[in-house]
Amino acid sequence: MLIVEARVIRRKAPAAVEPRMVGDKEEMLAELRGVRERTLAFIEETKGRDLSEYNMPHPFLGTLNAYDWLQFIASHEITAQEADARDCRLPTKTVTGFA
Repeated sequence: MLIVEARVIRRKAPAAVEPRMVGDKEEMLAELRGVRERTLAFIEETKGRDLSEYNMPHPFLGTLNAYDWLQFIASHEITAQEADARDCRLPTKTVTGFA
């Protein structure tokens, strides 16, 4: 989904999903890996089936079918990886004292 990957519409995450509000990094990464494995298993299990009639609304992109949702997930993962790579290149602040 080009609109997601290009970040044409930039959205701020609601406080409920802000990483600092959710939990331990390793727990979150483990959960993300589990969800990714289940998503890949779902894709494998449904090969050969027509999933285009399964729809669910997205709050900003409108109604998406199952294929659109899978593409959205992939596009979202791409933008997250790009953001992580960009953040890793940024210099970190060093605090040397307090005023």
